[in-house]
Amino acid sequence: MSGGSGSRLWPQSRALHPKQFLPLVNKQTMLQNTVARLSGLYAVGAPVVIANEDHRFLVAEQLRQMGRSAEAIILEPVGRNTAPAVALAALKALNQADHKEEPVLLVLAADHVIQDEKAFHRAVEAALPATMAGKLVTFGIVPTHPETGYGYIKVGEQLIDNCEEEGAADKTTEPDPSSITTTYSVAQFVEKPDLETAQGYLAAGDYYWNSGMFLFKAARYLEELKRFRPDILEACEKAMRVQNPDLDFIRLDEEAFRACPDDSIDYAVMEKTTDAVVVPLDAGWSDVGSWSSLADISEQDELGNSVQGDVLLQDTTNSYVRSEKKLIATVGVNDLVVVESDDAILVAHKDQVQDVKKVVESLKAAGRPEVNLHRKVYRPWGAYDAIDMGERFQVKRIMVKPGARLSLQKHYHRAEHWIVVKGTALVEIDGKEVLLTENQSTYIPIGAVHRLENPGKFDLELIEVQSGGYLGEDDIERFEDTYGRV
Repeated sequence: MSGGSGSRLWPQSRALHPKQFLPLVNKQTMLQNTVARLSGLYAVGAPVVIANEDHRFLVAEQLRQMGRSAEAIILEPVGRNTAPAVALAALKALNQADHKEEPVLLVLAADHVIQDEKAFHRAVEAALPATMAGKLVTFGIVPTHPETGYGYIKVGEQLIDNCEEEGAADKTTEPDPSSITTTYSVAQFVEKPDLETAQGYLAAGDYYWNSGMFLFKAARYLEELKRFRPDILEACEKAMRVQNPDLDFIRLDEEAFRACPDDSIDYAVMEKTTDAVVVPLDAGWSDVGSWSSLADISEQDELGNSVQGDVLLQDTTNSYVRSEKKLIATVGVNDLVVVESDDAILVAHKDQVQDVKKVVESLKAAGRPEVNLHRKVYRPWGAYDAIDMGERFQVKRIMVKPGARLSLQKHYHRAEHWIVVKGTALVEIDGKEVLLTENQSTYIPIGAVHRLENPGKFDLELIEVQSGGYLGEDDIERFEDTYGRV
């Protein structure tokens, strides 16, 4: 599931480039880490990704960078929460199944961190017996502190023991305690508690954080959805009935999906079914819901500081400081989060990072572009970086991937001047083609029908200088497009 917006991780996370597509923990993005940690699990197929329409090319490109492909990338025209999203995946899995084996869904969010992959694999494998018996398994995170930002699951009776030590041939050998995984019935789902209640849950020992990860047969989930929320299932079936394959993507019937009720899988199914069970998971899990939670899982120095990028600390303690391009120096501060992006800087007290979303709401109300996009914007053909802007002009650095090309288009309010700084450009202007190499340039007048293509084997980089009375991205008419955007 890759549909979140990650507003509490602004300014890195933006509406059109949210946290699951960012390298927040290591060099891979969170989506890439989610796919990579499936390696080593038994009989795992290619992923089915449920994504926002606006994020489709980010998903495809990040999977391509890994050398992986998706079974399907299903595009939601609007967000309708997790119950419909999982229903779409289940319907797709059943439609793709060869009917020799029932498809089993491992439902994961694309923006979680799991530090101990072996423990994660053990928990998934331990959940399989209950799954094959028709249970709907959720993974409960073993709590490490009284957290008020998560829902909890109270466990009931013990159902299944998996006490085989990993890699042990002699099953009579005393198992390693870390490899013991038990399955429990669900006694109760509970909402996010206050601090005192959370402390009581931690002391009781039979409450786990609700991770939002699941394992069940696709058909069993749809059976329970039909039982408790037939309106959701009917809308999803109708939306999937009129699929429109588009490149690597599956587009749904928009009208049918917009009519689908908005509900989470917890409310719609898991809290109502009698077949919900819990497998505890102790694997260094975090949903990275805020800058403070990212700081908690980051490496810290002896003063409790975590730093990323070009950072200089002086008399600073218990702070998280992240730089992308500029040097950040702090002097005499404590308990701060300082984050620099290409066009914004956030300074917040660690105790108030949950309120970053209020900043995002204010930016949205003001119509500020920083709520949606970074200065660098990714496109299916490559990316552009808005270097400078003033009255009646804008300068961009454009990168086009080998073999890619922009749409055949024209603009009504701006002219463009292109200077190639790296690679080779094939430029079409009003039906005439010209090949440009490094240090060569061309001019596109207002109203000229034009296209840019990279015919080479290396990235094409050029500087674009726009001039005119209106420089908005919506000043474009497309006539042909490789990526279905006409």
